[in-house]
Amino acid sequence: MTPRPDVFFLPAAGGEQRLCLFHAPAGAPRGRLLYLHPFAEEMNKSRRMAALACRALAAAGHAVLQIDLRGCGDSSAEFGDAGWADWQDDVRLGLAELDRRVADAPLWLWSLRAGGLLAAADWGRPVNHLFWQPMTSGKLALQQFLRLKLAAEMAGGAGKGLMEQMKGDLAAGRAVEIAGYSLGAPLAAGLEAARLAPAGTPGRVEWLELGPREDAALTPASEQAVKAWQGAGWAVRAQSVTGPGFWATSEIELAPALIDRTVEALS
Repeated sequence: MTPRPDVFFLPAAGGEQRLCLFHAPAGAPRGRLLYLHPFAEEMNKSRRMAALACRALAAAGHAVLQIDLRGCGDSSAEFGDAGWADWQDDVRLGLAELDRRVADAPLWLWSLRAGGLLAAADWGRPVNHLFWQPMTSGKLALQQFLRLKLAAEMAGGAGKGLMEQMKGDLAAGRAVEIAGYSLGAPLAAGLEAARLAPAGTPGRVEWLELGPREDAALTPASEQAVKAWQGAGWAVRAQSVTGPGFWATSEIELAPALIDRTVEALS
């Protein structure tokens, strides 16, 4: 029987809390992972996959901590109140909690989609990266999110000039409502400026992307990013895995091959 994770609230600044789930490793820890979830509704679509992967990694001897970033899930504040700097602080909170619970095991930042943009920073310590379908450009990630509202408005016969209006509102410090989420200017600005660029002490990178077949090529943007990481001294292994884009499907879908390949990669 799979042990239940330890579910708790981690104290944060201003009397706030962050919901966390800690999956204890089976036996002596082989590694430590902090999971950084994707952006907005992609987080909800990915919860099942993340939970299954956490269990598989824990069973393979890895300690895994999941954290709902500020304004996300069951953590304090509203999504519209969160800023990119808040999320960076939450990463530090999560890393400190992993230090407290497990020591002397390789440290990994495991991220999905836009979570990789948050992970790719200098955290003042050696970390390895496990990227699931990483987005290489925060500017592109923001544009894709804004287009959700544009598509909805155009379906209703409107939408002309909407993209410029939304960008103007954000530039003026005003929040915009998109697909049920209030996107604040500080979060939008931080996301737009983020890039999946190497930073900090070089370590390992396991780069996993989903595609229609095992031998599918990485996207040109991913290939360029991989070369940049390798050029900065990181040991990068990029692989394509068969499976659906579960973070964006209309129904909850799974990619079991991605979980299997992840466990193999960290072994």
